[in-house]
Amino acid sequence: MRNFIHIITICFLLTLFYPENVFAADSEREELYQRRMVLYKKIESVTFIPWYYLAAIDQYERNIRSVRKDLPKPTGLTGIYIPAEKWCGLLNPDQEDTNPLSIKIFGGIGQDGNGDGKAERTNDEDVLYTMANYLLNFGTDEDHIKIGLWEYYKRDKTVGIIVSFAKMYHTWQTLNLEEHHFPLPIRANFSYRDTWGDARGWGGRRIHEGTDIFADYGVNVYSTCYGVIEMKGWNKYGGWRLGIRDINNTYHYFAHLNGFAKDLKLGDMVKPGQLIGSVGSSGYGPPGTAGKFPPHLHYGMYKDNGKTEWSFDPFPHLKRWERETKNKK
Repeated sequence: MRNFIHIITICFLLTLFYPENVFAADSEREELYQRRMVLYKKIESVTFIPWYYLAAIDQYERNIRSVRKDLPKPTGLTGIYIPAEKWCGLLNPDQEDTNPLSIKIFGGIGQDGNGDGKAERTNDEDVLYTMANYLLNFGTDEDHIKIGLWEYYKRDKTVGIIVSFAKMYHTWQTLNLEEHHFPLPIRANFSYRDTWGDARGWGGRRIHEGTDIFADYGVNVYSTCYGVIEMKGWNKYGGWRLGIRDINNTYHYFAHLNGFAKDLKLGDMVKPGQLIGSVGSSGYGPPGTAGKFPPHLHYGMYKDNGKTEWSFDPFPHLKRWERETKNKK
């Protein structure tokens, strides 16, 4: 009886410290990644569109649907949303049509991907097969896939983001790119508080779109995520700054750097904990301006929704990544 009470007590404490059941969540997430990969590879085998482009489109659509109010939230295995008028055809009187023949007659793109004779917008295999066949009309190499993506989305930035996602998946050969790392060494002498939204005056009145992490000159700055370097160079506000886009379509902004890691260039892939630069006090003037404020890292986070991009408060994320990085150490 005493052992039983002891076990119950431990389980209760685990629910307090791990309310989201971390271990089960990780297992479920990994199973989800595996199921998606099986589907991507299956569609690749019949359309010759590389799986990592299919995964990139799927992830992009899942990202924008999660932050847009005008799009339904994803509920299936895939995140791709094809509007009824595009799937069935704009002039199709039946906007719930699942007949591949009549859909084609009315100029819709919906196709039957699983061989059951129906083209269903709610069927993961039909949706992914339809998207792959749309791209197949343009070709299977990167240049032609980019043309197909532009014809579908009509937005250069969207094409660039999807291509970056595909490059990430192709580089690391996995769908699980969710790991994060605190941007400074855990043992360094640093301090920060929530400063997002505070007023700033240099260059005109504006709000502070990030969190300032104060540290000594030259302290290492690390990538917080898996991602691709989308921006690198000088900005009169941020000084030497660098931007990294992750697989969740979040743009990570590192500013006021003292310098960049050797050989780091635009388009490079980076991973959590990889050295990307060092703490400085650059900015607030023309290239080379420094020393107008104490050395610190300005860290910002931005989200793209397929139409525009906005900043959000990185402080809660930094606190969580600090804890996680300490635990790993």
